[in-house]
Amino acid sequence: MPKNQVSPLFVLALILFLGRPLTAQEISPPTPTTQPATNTAPVAAKPPAAPRQPEDAVTPAPVAGLGGQMKLLKRAEDKNMQLIFLGDSITAFWQRAGLPVWTKYYAPYDAGDMGISGETTGQTLGHLAGGILDGLHPKAVVILIGTNNIGKFRDKPEWVAAGVQKIVATVHEKLPQSQIVLMAIFPCGKKGDFRRTTVEATNAILSKTDFGPQVHYLDIGAKFLDANGELPKELFPDLLHPSLQGYQIWADNLQPVLDPLMK
Repeated sequence: MPKNQVSPLFVLALILFLGRPLTAQEISPPTPTTQPATNTAPVAAKPPAAPRQPEDAVTPAPVAGLGGQMKLLKRAEDKNMQLIFLGDSITAFWQRAGLPVWTKYYAPYDAGDMGISGETTGQTLGHLAGGILDGLHPKAVVILIGTNNIGKFRDKPEWVAAGVQKIVATVHEKLPQSQIVLMAIFPCGKKGDFRRTTVEATNAILSKTDFGPQVHYLDIGAKFLDANGELPKELFPDLLHPSLQGYQIWADNLQPVLDPLMK
């Protein structure tokens, strides 16, 4: 019998004793309405992130002790690197989707991949300030950065361009004997969306910048697009990162610029 159910024999005995039927309340006492005390104190809302400012793209971000910085410093222990790639996940994924191409083209140069996923211009400046190029003497540095400023933070083209310009200037200051190949930011997203148009506007600024004779600006974005101006899935499966075919196109178009610099 359930714990709170009254026995029929007990009810019958009460009826015979009282000489009248029992009410429902007499048979089943009211259920207590008191609820356990709960913590009703309001939870403090997380303050919203401060809006991005132009200086965010050109200010070195704090990276000391973080995983990305430690990884880059570890790679920088190879003081014989003759070629360095500096950038975000598109650069880092040379070691994934692009590894066969990397091995063929760049391993002979004892090349170093210093790409970190999610990097913005401010974070790359933070890594540079943290000494990732100290003691290195590469013949050339390939830079591709700025995509995450646009995709993650919607920075304005002039902000992104200023961040890239400062990275180039910082690399040149730290490695005055090295040649620099500055890649135009690769197209991403669909034709006409804000990422694509911001990339195009940023590249327009960079293409007109006088970086000096040791900086070689290279825009190969059109090589990735189909006849309709879209990124084919076989080249950019997620419309952001190249496939193996995409990395092959990058290498094929970079090589004529890079070869003379590596002699």
